[in-house]
Amino acid sequence: MADNQIIIDADGAIFGRLCSFAAKKVLEGSEVIIVNSKKTIITGNKKNIIREYEELSKKGGHSLKGPKYSKIPHKILKRGIRGMLPDFRRGIGKQAFKRIKCYDDLPEEFKNKKTINMKEKKLKYITVEEISRLI
Repeated sequence: MADNQIIIDADGAIFGRLCSFAAKKVLEGSEVIIVNSKKTIITGNKKNIIREYEELSKKGGHSLKGPKYSKIPHKILKRGIRGMLPDFRRGIGKQAFKRIKCYDDLPEEFKNKKTINMKEKKLKYITVEEISRLI
């Protein structure tokens, strides 16, 4: 494993905290790999969270123009990280965004590597996988 490579297990991690941690590490120059991204949780009332994501997915004008919101769990997480980077279209934000990799499951190449676990216990939450299924 390279010195500047960080592998994060997102199983049970809170969405916003995971995104801000990953964005900070990527801006410092590390390569961030997030596994089990579909098991990330978003805290709060399930109905409100689903309604907000449905509104986001229905936004947009003409079919060829944006904004386009993906329904794939690892892309939802990657977009959350992108929102915490400075101007992802150019400069350091663009370079940092290229160093982020998200996977829905645990790939074979990372099975025996050390991961950072950000698991937290919460009562009211919904997983990113459920959101992607319901919207």
